[in-house]
Amino acid sequence: MSDTVEMDQAFVEYVVKAIVDNPDAVVVTRSIDDRGVLLELGVDPEDMGKIIGKAGATAKALRTLLRVLGAKSDARFNLKIVEPEGAEPRERHNDSGSREVYTEKADQSGQPDEEIQEDRSESIRAKAREGLEDLDDLDI
Repeated sequence: MSDTVEMDQAFVEYVVKAIVDNPDAVVVTRSIDDRGVLLELGVDPEDMGKIIGKAGATAKALRTLLRVLGAKSDARFNLKIVEPEGAEPRERHNDSGSREVYTEKADQSGQPDEEIQEDRSESIRAKAREGLEDLDDLDI
């Protein structure tokens, strides 16, 4: 493998190991599909909060850094954080603003349940709409 092929995986591994309390549990797997390079990140269940961050800020920052790395090497990188089996259910806000508890569990292929993916997509769309509404309120 060339340096650019391994660099993305090594980068994610290095950054995540510096953040978590259990660096030996960090696993980054790499695969290539029609959408680009998929990096799947697995960490100790106790470190999930540190990787996701408040309101997803740490995960978003990791994805942003990967986008920059991809622009430099003319590639597209996607990061999937795999929630470990037996993870504690987490609360999140749904589209109506109320809170709900969920746990994402991967099936044997490592893919999350389609219903969870659809629910997350709608949640992302709702947040994007809220952001656009906030921009409309600004006097620019």
